[in-house]
This record gives sequence, structure tokens and C-alpha cells, in this order.
Amino acid sequence: MALIYLSLGSNIDRHRRIDAALDALAEGFGDLSISSVYESESVGFEGDSFYNLVVGINTSLAVGEVSKVLKTIEDQNDRDRSAPKFGARSLDIDILTADDVAGEVDGIKLPRAEVLKNAFVLLPLAEIASDIKHPVTGQTYAQHWADYDKNKQKLWPVTFMWRGENLTKAD
Repeated sequence: MALIYLSLGSNIDRHRRIDAALDALAEGFGDLSISSVYESESVGFEGDSFYNLVVGINTSLAVGEVSKVLKTIEDQNDRDRSAPKFGARSLDIDILTADDVAGEVDGIKLPRAEVLKNAFVLLPLAEIASDIKHPVTGQTYAQHWADYDKNKQKLWPVTFMWRGENLTKAD
């Protein structure tokens, strides 16, 4: 079984899309480790704010097979694959890490560069995987978040109810 961390984001019908994605992930992978939900300004384009979170799954599927499942979930949530790279998203799910793999697996570069670049990925990852070490730097995600320039990107926790529970720990 591999421990895989995923980044989820949406800025179109955010609550409904994230809720549907969590339902699909729970159905497909069982128990989920879920971070708080954060709202962040769009990065790379002018647009509505995003909801972002990180989810940990355990799976025996290969990385490429997980990617196919994630693309199906995105498609079920009206993902427009013809849209610009930096643009609005109904749902975006990216594989961030798979165990301590570093390099390309099934055409996917791991760990994903956004882990250390974007606050909306690093903070929720540090929240649920604080003691896990980045496979390239050797530092924990908590250390990376402590060293991150907090003025670089704005994000804030938001109340997010899923299956009767508020996922956000500090809002």
C-alpha cells in the first residue's frame, strides 16, 4: 500500500465540487486523511478565489492508475480540459507525493513542484503530514511551512462541512 497525498482545488461551485470529490475519493479509496479547507486568491490569473485542501489516501493502485481515477472524478465534475492552464477550475486534483518517491512515475513527476511553491498546497499538507519528509530536501513539511514566506500568497481557513463534520480545524 502506498500513501499518496492529493491536492484538491475548485473555484467554480466550490463547495459542491469539493464535497463530490471527497465522496468519490472515500468511495474509491476508503478512509481519508483530510486537511482543513482553505480559501485562497487565484494564482496566475484574475478570477474567483479557490477552495483548497490536501487529502491522504492509501492504495495498492499504481500512480498512473490513481491518476486515471482522479481524471474521472474531475470529468464527473465538469472539468474543462480545453481551458487555459491558469484559469478557473470546477475541480482540480493533483498527485503531490507517493510515499518517498522522487522522480517520474507513470509520466508524473513526484513530488509535485507546487508542494514547496504554493501556500495553498504546503500549508494543508503540513497540517496532515507534518512529520513526513520531502523526498528531495529531506526536511519535514512542517519545517518547509515554518520557512515559507507567508506574505507570498494569501489564504485563510474556511468552515467546510462534509458528512456532518466541519473539516476545518482552525477557523
